[in-house]
Amino acid sequence: MVDHPESLIKKLLMKVKEYPRFSRGEIEKFCWMAVHEHKHGVLPSEYDIREIDEDLYLKLLQEFKSKIK
Repeated sequence: MVDHPESLIKKLLMKVKEYPRFSRGEIEKFCWMAVHEHKHGVLPSEYDIREIDEDLYLKLLQEFKSKIK
């Protein structure tokens, strides 16, 4: 598992919350979108199958879930 800087996680957490139509019920989707945008420089298209950094996604999701408890 790759160790990602805390500053990157905080930056992506903020990005997730700023997405239009953000919903806490869909945090998996929005975390995936943020990691995709971070890696590829653009938001995913409807059927985008490009790979993302799964370790970063899981870390972001874990951090997000720990903040909303």
